[in-house]
Amino acid sequence: MKELITRWLERDPDPATRDELQNLIDAGNEQELTERFSGRLAFGTAGLRGIVGAGPNRMNRLVIQETATGLGQYLQQTVPQAKSQGVVIGYDGRPDSKTFAHDAASVLTAQGIKVYLTVTVAPTPLVAYGVTALKAAAGIVVTASHNPPAYNGFKVYWGNGAQIIPPHDKGIAAAIDQAAIEPLELMDLNEAGNQGLLVWLDDEFYNDYRESIRQSALLQNYAKPDPISIAYTAMHGVGAQMAETLLADAGFTKVYSVAAQREPDGTFPTVNFPNPEEPGAMDLVIAEAEKHQAILACANDPDADRFAVAVRTPEGQYKMLTGDQVGVLLGHYLLTRVNPETSLVGTTIVSSSLLQKVASRVGADYYQTLTGFKWLTNIAMEKQREDSCFLFAYEEALGYTVGNMVWDKDGLSALLAFAQMTAELASQGRTVWDQLEAIYREHGLYLNSQVSIALSPNSPPIGDALRQQPPEEIAGRNVVRIDDLKSSTRYKADGSVETIDLPASDVLIYFLEDDSRVVVRPSGTEPKLKCYYEVVEVIDQVDTLEHAYQRAQSSMDELVQRHQNSLTGLTDRS
Repeated sequence: MKELITRWLERDPDPATRDELQNLIDAGNEQELTERFSGRLAFGTAGLRGIVGAGPNRMNRLVIQETATGLGQYLQQTVPQAKSQGVVIGYDGRPDSKTFAHDAASVLTAQGIKVYLTVTVAPTPLVAYGVTALKAAAGIVVTASHNPPAYNGFKVYWGNGAQIIPPHDKGIAAAIDQAAIEPLELMDLNEAGNQGLLVWLDDEFYNDYRESIRQSALLQNYAKPDPISIAYTAMHGVGAQMAETLLADAGFTKVYSVAAQREPDGTFPTVNFPNPEEPGAMDLVIAEAEKHQAILACANDPDADRFAVAVRTPEGQYKMLTGDQVGVLLGHYLLTRVNPETSLVGTTIVSSSLLQKVASRVGADYYQTLTGFKWLTNIAMEKQREDSCFLFAYEEALGYTVGNMVWDKDGLSALLAFAQMTAELASQGRTVWDQLEAIYREHGLYLNSQVSIALSPNSPPIGDALRQQPPEEIAGRNVVRIDDLKSSTRYKADGSVETIDLPASDVLIYFLEDDSRVVVRPSGTEPKLKCYYEVVEVIDQVDTLEHAYQRAQSSMDELVQRHQNSLTGLTDRS
């Protein structure tokens, strides 16, 4: 390890991380040194993400330079016109993001690859948009999204504008490993500009995205937007200026931003965890909504690719919608804006099944993918046809994409679409809650929940144990079908077997006789087992929504408790 550390100190271009590492050496902190040098941040389909600091197992300038070198070399090996097509680079408001983005640009231009670099911070969906708009070979966003302040990341898009999927992740990772043992070449950005290898993406680029939103046929609904009042927070991220602009363009005049969270600040001083799903993260925007009696309290996460919303109830309180509820509401609304019989919508295996029911009722095509927006968009491109145009996709973790302008989740267009849906409902004398109840009454009340179990690092694979003894019932409900995505096999209660058309993944899905569902999925990044639950409650005409919720929640509580108890003994919990 001593040789690795010495070599790292020789290559590291950053005095701050060199000093950090030298202090660890001087203090004799073997445990910390071992942790930082025992491996390298793994490059995968989500790129890189990790704590900022010295060493190959951290995010720092040397890791960024080696990663960009590997990416550039892989692009030249696989994309014939990579140099002239170029790479779009943007970054968020975290302290190191601009430096990391400029380092990546210096590396790529040194390889003769053209770079389009944003002049300032940019929402992640703008970079995804830029890849296809500029016909680039790839895109990079330096962002850790909604992770805590200590983190940063390096997200990669392929030339189709979607996040990378296999085999590109492994090909890039191998090229990075090679780059880590070779000399690094960088070009001064001024020189890159003089040679025509660097193009700065200025206001014109940001306005191109804005204009594309304005021209989107799906976002042309101007049904009395003026009465709709909206509280908004960028959560110390990069979304505020564009979000406010798009809402103003669409006629929303009563928009109130949370001033304390409006400007980019990677230290996130007012939130413990800058993720709208976390308890307390929406407190300030809900307080702003209460101050103005706004109908909606909306948030983007710090890189503006996710969207969250709390809606004022008839009693004047604010209640968060789940990611599934927002997804179903948007999917239902957008299907009324087009010919549904020529439309394609999709979601993931752990999201609510309700969107499929909504799509089926109106004759729309529906597809389902593994967890992650990289699958939702790449598969959508494969499945869409002239008579089945991609319309909408979502995942339960607050990710939505409206139309094919951005082939990734886009919290800005989702915000606008939700505001326009709310305005249309209001023009009819209805609320978001009225619409959600109408959908539930037509298709059933779908309730979803998730439980994560922390496991010991040495726990045996729980999926293998479950496959050895497949349950015949869960919580007293007969299992009528098991989808084993590891073997791509569907087992039905009648003994028949089918092949599943999804990439292999260590996931088991149990379908129960009462339309309930249990999904068991080990985390791919940490020792954790994730269990996703769904129950469906029919609402009679004389039934109240409140009573149906109570029955559904009671059913959910029983399902979760009994299933979790059944896992005792199979999981070595930490």
